[in-house]
Amino acid sequence: MISYDHFSYCYPNALQPALPDISLHLPEGAFVLVIGPSGAGKSTFLRSLNGLVPHFYGGVVSGQLRVDGRDPVQLAPHGMSDLVGMVFQDPESSFVVDRVEDELAFALENWALPTDVMRKRVEEALDQLQIAHLRHRPISSLSGGEKQRVAIAAVLTLHPDILVLDEPTSQLDPQAAEEVLLAIRQLNEDLGITVVLSEHRLERVVQYADYVLYWPGDGQAPLLGTPSEILALAPQTPPLIALGKRLGWDPLPLTIKAGRRFARELKPRLHLPVIEAPAAGNNHTPSVQVKHLWHRYANGVESLRNFSMAVHPGEFVALMGRNGSGKSTLLKHLVGLLQPARGSVRVLGRDAARTPTEQLTTDIAYVPQNPDRILFAETVADELAFSRKAHGLPADAAADGRLLRRLGIEHLAASHPRDLSGGERQRLALAAVLITDPMVILLDEPTRGLDYLQKRTLATLLQEFKAQGKTILMATHDVELVAATADRVLLMAEGQIVVDGPARRVMSESLVFASQVNKLFRDPRLLTPEDVLACLN
Repeated sequence: MISYDHFSYCYPNALQPALPDISLHLPEGAFVLVIGPSGAGKSTFLRSLNGLVPHFYGGVVSGQLRVDGRDPVQLAPHGMSDLVGMVFQDPESSFVVDRVEDELAFALENWALPTDVMRKRVEEALDQLQIAHLRHRPISSLSGGEKQRVAIAAVLTLHPDILVLDEPTSQLDPQAAEEVLLAIRQLNEDLGITVVLSEHRLERVVQYADYVLYWPGDGQAPLLGTPSEILALAPQTPPLIALGKRLGWDPLPLTIKAGRRFARELKPRLHLPVIEAPAAGNNHTPSVQVKHLWHRYANGVESLRNFSMAVHPGEFVALMGRNGSGKSTLLKHLVGLLQPARGSVRVLGRDAARTPTEQLTTDIAYVPQNPDRILFAETVADELAFSRKAHGLPADAAADGRLLRRLGIEHLAASHPRDLSGGERQRLALAAVLITDPMVILLDEPTRGLDYLQKRTLATLLQEFKAQGKTILMATHDVELVAATADRVLLMAEGQIVVDGPARRVMSESLVFASQVNKLFRDPRLLTPEDVLACLN
């Protein structure tokens, strides 16, 4: 079905090839999971399947590539569009119109399909992704996760033989991610569609894969094998597999079900600490205070309803909940990007609705879901220099270099931000807003595009900020990051707080928002592999 024969590709002006002399064969009807560190070449590999590489990006190609007998290098994306359906890491980049139903019909209209066929396919796609209730909504009014599901549905309407997805669940809540992956698995099993899917959150998808294609990075050729074979070799793995490796579990469990036997045998050996009573209330003045906040978008969608909360200095709070529950809307209010219909928002004692955004962002760092929205300069180094200048700070190239080094992107200082991978752009956006040494840090899906090593680096950095007395408010669907970092979880639904409590209690009481280790042991004292290992010692 998909065959690479000594295929290589180098971006324009790049010193090293992004795809180095690849020779591999992916069989028809397979579910192939593509993994590896951020920037290793996964997205480039996926784009080669439909001819975007090299036709959109330029560069130099050598060797041979065949996809169901076709040559993507010769035919270009247009000649491959009926065979290969592509869902991008950033769903907004693929949208053409601003109404959900029209977006799903757009590609079908270009192929001049009969009206009854178009209507049938649109209905099927709406049902498969469970977005029929969004059909008349403007795409611009959707949450990031809702946009991601619309992008997948739009591709499915063409009934491609090969479905290529670049982190399709990166902005989805756990339940929505499970539904999308089950729909993709069903397409693979029932219709025989070949699926090639790149993902960093392996705990969500590894159980569905027939094969894993591992990209080590640093110019090394990828490795293809079964999930058990590859994950036993890969240094970056989900918490369950990481724990299994540390404890020598054999065979290595890929699912919670497979790991329960090992957990039962291990639990008597664990010295579990006594659960401490909740600490007394914080007496400090809240750094973030929201009272009776209401917000309604122009299309009539009410995203926040009588919302109230307080977050104190040195507190790390995670906002969790389904897509569209109001998390991103809340963060935009805190930085003055939206105006309340009713209620008040105060950050560091200032009224966020009446304080100019440029003043707020000196003390408040905000990284949106899409990092491209705050990246403007020609190079990574210029981006930090631009941020310093915008805030009236003196140039300090040495400090900028240290920050880039801390985030693992110092080697990209001379690169254009648009040439970076999604995870690298995410880290650059974080670096750009940290320049001012803010006291409040607002993060919206900060681990989108980050591999496990980068997430650990981010978690360590955020814990250091918390120790310095900074306030951190993070909207995320990444339950593993929350388990490793957050003090407190606000679980939201329909613009309101459903649960507000310590992270260990909230996550252990939830079936959807529990970490892998907590699902394994069902104990609030055990959320991460580190918790388990500490109890063994």
